Amino acid sequence: MPRTKIEKKEILEKVESIVKDAQSLVFVNFHGLKVGDTVQVRRQLKKEGVGFFVAKKSLTRKALENGQNGKKIEGTLPELNGELGLAYGKDLIAPAREIHAFALKFKDSISILGGIFEGKYMTKEEMMAIALIPSQKTLQAMFVNVINSPIQGFVMALNEIGKKKTA
Repeated sequence: MPRTKIEKKEILEKVESIVKDAQSLVFVNFHGLKVGDTVQVRRQLKKEGVGFFVAKKSLTRKALENGQNGKKIEGTLPELNGELGLAYGKDLIAPAREIHAFALKFKDSISILGGIFEGKYMTKEEMMAIALIPSQKTLQAMFVNVINSPIQGFVMALNEIGKKKTA
């Protein structure tokens, strides 16, 4: 059943608010994804603070023309093939990272088409590079490990010196 003008206007307003409020937005092709898998994807995204919305490409393009926070989005809109979903969130990296995780799990059913990052359109390759950045907790753990490494080496050296003096 075709959508009425009122329904289209509501969808357009929803997409405009997503584009305006999101720190990062990922265009997702989910062609061939089963309903059960879609529910699983949505639940996991919600746990990570990432929203997911499906809209017609024509309405999405129209909403993107209005820009983000009143500013025109820089760059060129990537080609939007297949069935279009929008993954968005307040975290800059989480939407891309989570969609990439599902793209690995559901190989032919879900893929990143591109996105918007810091007010610029990004290609598929650029969004994939962003998706590979570890989470903030992982980066903090890596940093602590780097700081701890010299101290650990120093303690091991002192331990060896202590063993030689007692022997």
